[in-house]
Amino acid sequence: MTYALRPGQMSLFDKYGGLSTLRGVILDFYDRVLDSDIVGHFFEDVDMPRLIDHQTKFFAMLLGGPADFAESRLQRAHAHLGVTHAQFDEVAALLRETLEAAGFASDDCATVIQAVEARRGLIVA
Repeated sequence: MTYALRPGQMSLFDKYGGLSTLRGVILDFYDRVLDSDIVGHFFEDVDMPRLIDHQTKFFAMLLGGPADFAESRLQRAHAHLGVTHAQFDEVAALLRETLEAAGFASDDCATVIQAVEARRGLIVA
């Protein structure tokens, strides 16, 4: 699920500066995630440059940018982790903080969080 654009409406991807800006947002997001006592441990043995590349593409898709990311891939990537609802909530809160710090308007933050929330069932065990 990505949000629907009205005719003439700019995507959030374009509104917030495209791929180069999004990559910086994702880097900030993972700094916050890695510092979290609740979810940081999931990333101890992860190839972070590769993950950041994947997440940049995933969020580009969520924001209406030129990327495609299969939900089956998202589900496979999380299936073995045993992510709980509380851990998902932590990541969503960190994402909201990151988006706000990057200057996303509150309604745009809500749109992104809603798109992430729609995928909870693919991520939570």
